[in-house]
Amino acid sequence: MNAKTQELALNKAVEKRPTTALSALWKPALVQAFVKLDPRQLQRSPVMLVVALTAVLTTVLCAFGGDSVPTFVAVQIALWLWFTVLFANFAEALAEGRGKARADSLKAGTQGLQAMRRTASGNFEKVAASSLRKGDVVRVEAGELIPGDGEVIEGVAAVNEAAITGESAPVIRESGGDRSAVTGNTRLVSDGLLVKITANPGESTLDRMIALVEGAKRQKTPNEVALDILLIGLTLIFLLVVVTLKPFALFVGGNLPLVFLVALLVTLIPTTIGGLLSAIGIAGMDRLVRLNVIAKSGRAVEAAGDVHVLMLDKTGTITFGNRRCSALHTAPGVQPLELAEGAFLASLADDTPEGKSIVEFLRAQIILPEPDRNRVTPVAFSAETRLSGINIDGHVYRKGAVDAALAFIGMDRTQMPETLAKEIERIAQSGGTPLLVVADGKLLGAIHLKDVVKPGIRERFAELRRMGIRTVMVTGDNPLTAAAIAAEAGVDDVIAEATPEKKLARIRQEQGEGRMVAMCGDGANDAPALAQADVGMAMNDGTQAAREAANLVDLDSDPTKLLDVVQVGKELLVTRGALTTFSVANDVAKYFAILPALFAGIYPQLGVLNVMKLASPQSAILSAIVFNALIIVALIPLALRGVRVQASDASQLLRRNLLIYGVGGLLAPFVGIKVIDMILVAVGLA
Repeated sequence: MNAKTQELALNKAVEKRPTTALSALWKPALVQAFVKLDPRQLQRSPVMLVVALTAVLTTVLCAFGGDSVPTFVAVQIALWLWFTVLFANFAEALAEGRGKARADSLKAGTQGLQAMRRTASGNFEKVAASSLRKGDVVRVEAGELIPGDGEVIEGVAAVNEAAITGESAPVIRESGGDRSAVTGNTRLVSDGLLVKITANPGESTLDRMIALVEGAKRQKTPNEVALDILLIGLTLIFLLVVVTLKPFALFVGGNLPLVFLVALLVTLIPTTIGGLLSAIGIAGMDRLVRLNVIAKSGRAVEAAGDVHVLMLDKTGTITFGNRRCSALHTAPGVQPLELAEGAFLASLADDTPEGKSIVEFLRAQIILPEPDRNRVTPVAFSAETRLSGINIDGHVYRKGAVDAALAFIGMDRTQMPETLAKEIERIAQSGGTPLLVVADGKLLGAIHLKDVVKPGIRERFAELRRMGIRTVMVTGDNPLTAAAIAAEAGVDDVIAEATPEKKLARIRQEQGEGRMVAMCGDGANDAPALAQADVGMAMNDGTQAAREAANLVDLDSDPTKLLDVVQVGKELLVTRGALTTFSVANDVAKYFAILPALFAGIYPQLGVLNVMKLASPQSAILSAIVFNALIIVALIPLALRGVRVQASDASQLLRRNLLIYGVGGLLAPFVGIKVIDMILVAVGLA
C-alpha cells in the first residue's frame, strides 16, 4: 500500500489532551508562592526583592518597636507588604503551573520507553530509549512508540502524533523527500520503519517542549531584560527620593516614621509590572505551546511581534494543495444536467482528492441519484490511459486528460468544438487543470480543477495588512498562475518560479531596508531562507535541515500557524507594554495622592493639595499599601490571558494604550485609595 492510499484510508479520530483548569492549579500555586520567598528566586525580580526586604524590615520594626507608628497600623502595613510579595509569586506560579502540568504528562509518556537498536553486526538489541545517541538506527513496529527524534531511512508507515500535537490524525512518514522526519514519543499505527536517531538525550523535540513549558527554566528575552533594567532604574530613583525624606523632615523639625517611609517606597516603585512581568512572559510562551509550536528561543517569539513582512509558501498554506473542482463547462448541444451526471458517474470510483472534490462539488450543487454499486464496474486511473471512470449497464463514463479523453472517443484537438477549446485554453492559462468528460463516445464537456484558496485566508491577510504587516506569497508556479492565485488570496506581493536563491535574496533585501521578516517552510531548499529570516518556522514533518535552520517548529505542520505566532508575539509585547504603562501611570498618581497627606503634619500648607481628603497620614499610607497589593490581584487574569491585539498600526495602538492603560493608571489610584481610606476609617483600622 503506497503512502497516498494509506493517508486516504486513515480517518479515525484521536484522543484530545484534556485542558488544565485553573481551579486545579491554584492550590499548588499557593504553595509555590511561599516557596518563591527564597531570596535566590526573588532576585530574578529585583523590584519584588525590594518589596520582600521592606516587608522583612517592617516586620522587625513591629516586633521590636522603636517607631512612632501605632503597632496595629505597623502590623497592617507589614501584612499587606507580605501579601503583595506573595500574590506576585502566586501570579508567576499560576502561569508556570499550566505549563508544568503538561510537562509532567509529557515526561510520564517517556518513562520506561525501550527501543530496538541495530548493532554493528546488523542484529537488533533491546535498550532503554534514554541510552540512544545521535546516529543510532532503531527498528519500530506497528503499535510501538518511536523512541526519539529521527529520520526515516527505510519504510513507509502511518504515525499517530497525538502525544505531541494533541489532535492530529495519523500522518504518513516515509524515507526520502520532505516527510521523512519523525518525533519521539509518537506511535506507529501501521507497518514498520527503520529510523536514524538525530538528537542526543536532552536535545529532542519532546525535551525542548518540556523545557519550554516549565516556566521556571525559561530564559528572559531581550525585551524583558531591557524592561528589568528600566524597573531597576526607577526603583533606585525612588529609593534615593525616599531616603532623603527622613533627614529633610528632621531638618525642619518634623518626623517621618521609618515604617511610613518603607511603605511609601513600595507604593512608589513599579511593583505592579514588577510583580506581573514574569507571569506575562510565561503565559505568553504557554499560549505558544498551546498552539503546538516550539520556540528555540524567546527572542523568536518577540521578533514575531515585530514582523513587517510575512513570506508564505502557496501550496498548503494559502491554498489547499490538492486540486479541487471549481466549475463545469458544457460542450455545444449538451445540457448542464447531462454533463453533471456524466462527471458524477465518472468520478464515483475515483479515490483521489481530485475525484472526491468533483463528487462533493456536484452533490453541493444538485441532487443526483446514486447508482447501485453492485452494477458498477470501476475503472481506476492509470499512467498509461490517463483516464478513470465506471462501466454501468452497458454505458461507459470516463474523465481524464484532454488528449487522452479525445483519443478514447476517436477525436483529436482539431475536431473539438471551438467554444470548448477556448474554455480549456483559458483554464490552462489561469493555472488550472482541465479534464474532459465523455460518455458512450460523446464529448460532454470539461471540468475545471484548480488549487483552491482556503476560506477566510483573504480576511486574515487583510487583518495583517491593517496591523502593518505585508504578505508575500512564494511559489514555484509560473508568473501567470502565481498572479491569479495572489489576486484571489489578496496577498500584497508574489515571488513566482521561486528558487532557494530567490527566497534568500528577497529576505536579505527586506532586512537591508530595515524590516523584520518571517518565513515558513518544510523542505531542505527552504533551509537557507529559514536561517536568514528573523522568524523562521519549520514544519515538524519536514526535513531535518529545515527544522535545524528554523527558530520555531510547528508540531502540527500547519503553515498557516505562522499567522497565529505573529498574533501571540504581538499580544506578548502589547500586554507587557500596556501593563508597564499602567504601572508607571499608577506610581505617578500615587506619588501625588500620598505625599500631601503624609507631609501635612510638617507643612500644614500642603493640606490644600490633599484633594482626596484622606483622613490622616496613617490612613493615607495604609490605603496606598492596600491598593498596591489589590491591584496586582486584579491584574493577574489580564497578565495570564494577555491583551487582545486589534488590527491597527503602531500609532493607533499607542493611542489606545495611553487612553486605556495610561489614563486608567492615573485615575485608578485616586479612586481606589479614597475608597479604601473611607473603609479603613469606617471600621476603625486607621
